[in-house]
Amino acid sequence: MPGGSVLTGSDRFYPEERPIKARDIAAFHIDAIPVTNRAFAAFVAETGWVTQAERNDPAGSMVFKMTGGPVDLRDPAQWWHFVPGAQWRCPGGPGTSIAGLEDHPVVHVAQADAAAFAAWRGARLPDEWEWEAAARGGLQGADYCWGDAFSPDGALMANIWTGAFPWYFERGEAPGTMPVGSFPPNGYGLFDMAGNVWEWTTSPFDAACGCSPQGGGGKMVALRGGSYLCAAEYCLRYRPAARIAVRAEVSTSHIGFRCVR
Repeated sequence: MPGGSVLTGSDRFYPEERPIKARDIAAFHIDAIPVTNRAFAAFVAETGWVTQAERNDPAGSMVFKMTGGPVDLRDPAQWWHFVPGAQWRCPGGPGTSIAGLEDHPVVHVAQADAAAFAAWRGARLPDEWEWEAAARGGLQGADYCWGDAFSPDGALMANIWTGAFPWYFERGEAPGTMPVGSFPPNGYGLFDMAGNVWEWTTSPFDAACGCSPQGGGGKMVALRGGSYLCAAEYCLRYRPAARIAVRAEVSTSHIGFRCVR
């Protein structure tokens, strides 16, 4: 990634993205894809790492479940549920597995889990301004990673929610992660900088906001990129300027990460 001045933020969408600001970014390397289940499994096999979700008392993590019909979109508890036993190997809970999902992004990883993987690789997590500079793909001020048009020539450009959130999904029985690289890369050759999974950064966030389960107090961290659950009517955050805050200890079925050096 080239260093230089990058315009970050947006004045056209959510308050936490304002103001637009020029930031000087040093040159760095970044993964072309989010970390996959295959890569995370190799890390665990070599190090014996036990994730936050596995160490919770009780063990488990937050899993998205579609509702039976329209609900109040101000209440994420309608679709987020703590599932005992849910973790990266069993993303839907007991009885599920990552068999066949080896090339999907790993999920149910807390910030510390992601940082441990990065350190194992001799890398680190990005701060949110590095992440945004990479996501923009060289397009200064564009709404999306690929330009200003949401669907150029009618093409869907990212794994996001299509239908009516959170009860009707028009591209199959239910939403979920997809193999990394299923959609075109941005101008820097980076895949999944919008949609699929939210991605951890190292940047603190001073207030909770957005569309993920928050929980109680604790350190709030910025997530970037949006996920397969982002829908225009609820969470139009599959954009480079979009950001939300969650606790560093949170793990869910739609948060992953990538590394930088």
